[in-house]
Amino acid sequence: MSVRAKKHLGQHFLKDENIAKKIADTLTEKGYKNVLEIGPGMGVLTKYLLQKPFTTHVIEIDTESVEYLQSHYLNLANRIISKDFLKINISDFFGDEQLAITGNFPYNISTQIVFKTLENKEQIAEFTGMFQKEVAQRICEKPGTKAYGILSVLTQAFYTAEYLFTVPPSVFNPPPKVDSGVLRLIRKENYSIPVSEKMFYRVVKTAFQQRRKTLRNSLKTLNLSDSLREDSIFGKRPEQLSVQEFISLTSKIEKDVS
Repeated sequence: MSVRAKKHLGQHFLKDENIAKKIADTLTEKGYKNVLEIGPGMGVLTKYLLQKPFTTHVIEIDTESVEYLQSHYLNLANRIISKDFLKINISDFFGDEQLAITGNFPYNISTQIVFKTLENKEQIAEFTGMFQKEVAQRICEKPGTKAYGILSVLTQAFYTAEYLFTVPPSVFNPPPKVDSGVLRLIRKENYSIPVSEKMFYRVVKTAFQQRRKTLRNSLKTLNLSDSLREDSIFGKRPEQLSVQEFISLTSKIEKDVS
């Protein structure tokens, strides 16, 4: 029995054992005892995770894959979560324990998986896995480029992001139309930012929605005072600002609007 890849779930099953082992090896095993694999499919990555010293859990929305895993990985049976990762409350399954996340992520929900991770950063110490190459690069991108954007800034405010390696379409069944990329995010030791997260998100998202404009124009909707808008930082475009500069910009805006 094998599982048929379902287009509506964005499934592309990894069939290359070496790549699966390489992804399992991206986990540093530091700061957590539990690992949650998202979308294990037929378990090509899972079997390498099960060889590691941490406790492996998997979450899978596809009932056919769940049945396959239950019958082929008996030692995993009571750690298979048959739910949608985007809809679960992580603490319902892990209490307040730290964990890492890994997987060959469905392309159609990969950025939502990152945002869910950021929402649960207090609990998710590490995150590794495979994305569409350009999404992985975007998350890890540095300021000053077209690829640098909302995902880069929000992720790197809390995690150190590293692009690890590229994976060709040929190692999947069915093969996707693009290359894939594997990355690793390690939560920063001090991952709290000295401003309101809600305002920080708002500033970053608003700035990049009109990324060709200077901040003076793109942040008009925040109703900032004329004196603040004279600050030299407002003459820049969003991709010119480092994460730290976005944090300091948010701090200035908070003082201005309060």
